[in-house]
Amino acid sequence: MADDRIRELEIMIRLIDIEIILARRREGRQEQANRRRRRRRQVWTREWLKEGSCFGQYDTLLHELNREDPRCYKNFLRVDADLFQEFVRRVGPQITKKTTNWREPLDPGLKLAITLRHMATGATFRELMYSFRVADNTISTFIPTVLEAIVDTFQAEVMPPLIEPDEWREVSTRFNTKWNFPHACGALDGKHIPIKASLNSGSLYHNYKGFFSLILLALADADYKFIWVSVAEYGSASDCQVFNESELRELVEGGELGFPDPEPLPGLTENLPYFFLGDEAFPLRTWMMKPYSRMGLGHDERIFNYRLSRARRVVENAFGILANKFQCLLNATVYKKTESVKSLVLACVMLHNLLRIRYPGVPANADHDDQNHALVPGVWREESQLVDAGGHAGRNVDHNLGKQQRNYLRDYFMSEAGSVPWQEQMI
Repeated sequence: MADDRIRELEIMIRLIDIEIILARRREGRQEQANRRRRRRRQVWTREWLKEGSCFGQYDTLLHELNREDPRCYKNFLRVDADLFQEFVRRVGPQITKKTTNWREPLDPGLKLAITLRHMATGATFRELMYSFRVADNTISTFIPTVLEAIVDTFQAEVMPPLIEPDEWREVSTRFNTKWNFPHACGALDGKHIPIKASLNSGSLYHNYKGFFSLILLALADADYKFIWVSVAEYGSASDCQVFNESELRELVEGGELGFPDPEPLPGLTENLPYFFLGDEAFPLRTWMMKPYSRMGLGHDERIFNYRLSRARRVVENAFGILANKFQCLLNATVYKKTESVKSLVLACVMLHNLLRIRYPGVPANADHDDQNHALVPGVWREESQLVDAGGHAGRNVDHNLGKQQRNYLRDYFMSEAGSVPWQEQMI
């Protein structure tokens, strides 16, 4: 009997221990639930952000500027009200989200206005939050999507991937008419776009100027529009290295770019290939003309270098106008992903070309010649600029055919058919 009583007591003690353990577990689960409830967000957004539709710049300042000062409206967004509404019609469907039971989606016009203001000024997402009354984490989410939509919508119109021979010939004609350099089909150069260093990137993005960047390599026509761009290389490379590994070089070397067949220069009879204009870093080929080395230049070589430099200024001005109008390019470090930076750069290029097409004429802030054809620097040179993507040229060997063609052009610029009256004053 004593043994049975002892067993009953042992069982009771075990049951009590189990109850204590279960109670402690229930208390632990309840405490976790209480902590989750305390952490649970009580509202979707801050109260003052809920008033964005009434007090943000999209529904207040922009309406006032459109009504009273259209010029400032265009300066604020870099486009006038009519072009902005065209953006809403064409880009809006790609960036509109569905209405849900939780909340109303943001107006596509609001997304576009915020994105354009960011592109124009380089304002951070937090700065835009206070001016447009949209949460900064929301802005950081939709801006890359809007940028991609802008590129998809306008690329075929303002920068088609394929150019026909007649179009290249028209580019060349404009170079000769405006800058007195025949057979030139574009001026080539590269610039650094600052970025935030990505994890484990090492020195790949670290450039010779000491900051992290991507390289924008671009080909510009005689009217400051971009014909071709590449934003796919590490900042540690030079613009020539980027070009050497680009699709553009592969196409032009393979004869697949669509250049017209060689034709005579104005006033001559011997056929001459069409070509690009580059600086000293690029390879000298029949399809790429660059200046003579500055060492021991003769009179005729200095004339050639002046004529080429004058024509090449279009790409410098195109970059200057681009960065002056879209100052986000001067500091793209607000983006964590390099893909977002590429979308930003391409969107800026598309809008730059679109504005050059819609509002043709010489930009007010571009370089120009005075009445004596002396250079008058553009206003953009007084502002912050993109850093040149120079550096070492790599293993470029100048070809003899390229040298012969450059000498032929040199002699042409000294002839009665190819000279201009003011060139002797410029060396």
